[in-house]
Amino acid sequence: MNPVPPAKFSASDRPVRPHRKRKTKLLSVSALLFFVCGILFAAVFNVAMHWSNTEEFCLNCHEMKDNLYREYQSTVHYTNRSGVRAVCGDCHVPKEFLPKMFRKMQAAGEVWHSLMGTISTPEKFAERRPMLAQREWQRMKANDSKACRNCHDAQSFDLSRQGYRSVQQHQEGLIGKGQTCIDCHKGIAHQLPNIAQGINESDPQGISLDIFKPAIQEKPAENAKE
Repeated sequence: MNPVPPAKFSASDRPVRPHRKRKTKLLSVSALLFFVCGILFAAVFNVAMHWSNTEEFCLNCHEMKDNLYREYQSTVHYTNRSGVRAVCGDCHVPKEFLPKMFRKMQAAGEVWHSLMGTISTPEKFAERRPMLAQREWQRMKANDSKACRNCHDAQSFDLSRQGYRSVQQHQEGLIGKGQTCIDCHKGIAHQLPNIAQGINESDPQGISLDIFKPAIQEKPAENAKE
């Protein structure tokens, strides 16, 4: 009689060693914990970002509360007939993730100046106001007044409800001359710094008129003859 050949076992039929079971279980638990921690971090991070854009957060600094906030309360962005309010973050913090993170990193420098007391008094703030205003105008000019466009869409303007001068300025400036909101609407939410108009010798020193209202570069005619 021929002997019975030994049974062949596949790799899946081999008994799993105890240490391999423990290792697999540990990896599964670790992956689950990593996933849960990632969700919790994202939730906390999102809440922190939202809170840091609120009006209450900005008013923690007395420089804002005692200076800019008082001015802002007297503007149309604070109170108006429709009840729509634009808070600090709506105008000064981008909505997109990467630009928002870059702006938050810049804010670290502002925290440092707050600790140093750079603009801790109205007098110090007034002295640095021209520089601060120009910096913000340049930022808004560079991004085509993106913060303004988060609420104001030129394509949705009802020109029939605008005054003649507004209609003319919007059509010529936004379309014909390639201007952006901040070119004409400086001081819409905060008082303007002194503007040196050069009228007489007693004219207060301040931002020169060519910086406050730079000359418009007219677009060359497409069919201009050489």
